[in-house]
Amino acid sequence: MEKFTDNLLLYIKGLAMGAADVVPGVSGGTIAFVTGIYIELINTIKSLNLRALQTLKSKGVGAAWRFINGRFIVILLAGIFTSLFSLAQVMQYLLVEHPLPLWSFFTGLIVASVVYLLRQNPLRGTHEKLIFFVGIGIAYGISIAPPVVLEGTVVTMFLAGSIALCAMILPGISGSFILVLLGLYPVFIGAIANLQIDILAAFALGGIIGLMLFSRLLSWLLARFETLVIATMCGFLMGSLSIIWPWKLVTSSMTTESGKILVLSTDNLMPSEFLGLTGGDPQTVLCTAMFVFALSAVMGLDYFVKSKLESTQ
Repeated sequence: MEKFTDNLLLYIKGLAMGAADVVPGVSGGTIAFVTGIYIELINTIKSLNLRALQTLKSKGVGAAWRFINGRFIVILLAGIFTSLFSLAQVMQYLLVEHPLPLWSFFTGLIVASVVYLLRQNPLRGTHEKLIFFVGIGIAYGISIAPPVVLEGTVVTMFLAGSIALCAMILPGISGSFILVLLGLYPVFIGAIANLQIDILAAFALGGIIGLMLFSRLLSWLLARFETLVIATMCGFLMGSLSIIWPWKLVTSSMTTESGKILVLSTDNLMPSEFLGLTGGDPQTVLCTAMFVFALSAVMGLDYFVKSKLESTQ
């Protein structure tokens, strides 16, 4: 029964990661980090290498399955793909019809998660505090960086794939947002719509190679500098609040070949400014309620887990 519960919880975490990947500014890496599976995810990606093939050849399927942490990755991917084909539709509806309460919920979720993580990993030293603020600065700098326009060649899409997929496993940094900054998001969407196999293959190949290399670097850093890495990632999460702040004024946008409006830059507003500058209802009460609900959910989950651990001791 306990194993079934663990598998179900892992599946639910996969659902959350899949839902996050369709939300601009929120990455699956963020969800993995705040749900406590980030390090295992990085180490599992790292294990998908030539040694896994050698293990399969010399020791059989069972040994190779254990080597790549097969149970973990299959259940997690099942949750992610289930979400992409089902919950993603709900998320897209909420983004269009109820964006302010949804972004308020995500804001509360990230704030509560950072508080929780910093309680578990206090920033005691000067280096840890410094790297935390550096992480905030990097994420915030990325969020306000002006987009560039690159030509959508096979080479640029290969490089874009390696950067974007690496960004997807970093908490607080969205892979799709990186494509926007590089000016290649319309190229990527157009390649999917028109089935441009060369562009998609270059992007996928770059992503796989980048992910394999970057996961090894992250694994090495976590093994030697775990506290500093966690401090940096908490900084990334805090810096990403600029991206998901609910009340925004669109200052620049473009229309893709498929007719989709792509937002390039925005200014953050206070709720009191939102009505006057956009004409929209700031929904302050509902947004505050969703923010508090997200805070309460994370803190309640923390309390539940601690109570369960104490009862088993």
